[in-house]
Amino acid sequence: MTVRVLIVDDSATMRSLIAATLRQDPEIEVLGFANDPLEAREAIKLLNPDVITLDVEMPHMNGLDFLEKIMRLRPMPVVMVSTLTQAGAEATLTAMELGAVDCVGKPGAGHTAVEAFADLAEKVKAASRARVRPFVGHITKVEDTRVYKAEDIIVAIGSSTGGVEALMTILSAFPATCPPTVITQHMPATFTRSFAERLDRVSGAKVAEAWDGARLAPGHVYLAPGGDAHLEITGTTHPACRLRHDAPVSGHRPSVDVLFESVARLNRPALGVILTGMGRDGAQGLLTMRQAGARTLGQDESSCVVYGMPRAAQEIGAVEKQSPLARMSSAILGICAAAEPQRSA
Repeated sequence: MTVRVLIVDDSATMRSLIAATLRQDPEIEVLGFANDPLEAREAIKLLNPDVITLDVEMPHMNGLDFLEKIMRLRPMPVVMVSTLTQAGAEATLTAMELGAVDCVGKPGAGHTAVEAFADLAEKVKAASRARVRPFVGHITKVEDTRVYKAEDIIVAIGSSTGGVEALMTILSAFPATCPPTVITQHMPATFTRSFAERLDRVSGAKVAEAWDGARLAPGHVYLAPGGDAHLEITGTTHPACRLRHDAPVSGHRPSVDVLFESVARLNRPALGVILTGMGRDGAQGLLTMRQAGARTLGQDESSCVVYGMPRAAQEIGAVEKQSPLARMSSAILGICAAAEPQRSA
């Protein structure tokens, strides 16, 4: 099936670059262009696109205000096209909280359009298959006073497309007493620090971008930096973060597979969680964790933006139990509160 796309950007050069990239894929048809949200509103009514690509900064109405109106009144798949700056990262993360499916960075210093838009077509096609929900408001922190055996278990989470919403939802219910938690989310390098700060604001735990040598501690969550390193966990007595600058694995760097497999090698109680995302990254690593005796959870199809990574894990037997996003925090914390993690035979 052909994916029909509307490109919304106030730069004629950028519209041309995006269109040229998408037209290289025979499964994508560029329906037209809009210079600003006012033109986009009319184009959406006239053309009824499957997906729109949307710039953040435009005249008459910024992309975020326009996106919020779309997600409230006519929810549809949106891929944000943003500058790779701190301001661009903040705006894009807000867009993904509002319901944008995914994001790509605009070409910047040292990056050509070919490099910047290398996965744009795949993200647009994935967006066309995504489950888009109306925007219902921002997430607020949930207080949890239960006591968890934080010293007994490590939680490892992997996510991709749709992961911003999923992680915000899950971590908003994490208390200050949560077990040490490590996360790999596929995201541009300039975005992960801002995302960690956002997660920190909604979570009872302390959330930060992981750094090389950071020792895991209860009440702390460590987010893999985007870009040029994989996050691994090393050590048994005192597990710590290690950033490994190696080639992409499963098409990604950082890779969920690398994180999960490193946790499996620790020979200590662990819980692996695979969330929404396209592709297969994390499936084999989650299976390795389960085979090593870890508990494993997968997000269910109905609550995933893209049921790719959890499906791949489910199909190979890596998922012990599936859970909808709304109950995933409870499922994670319930396992962590148990006296002794379940071991597979």
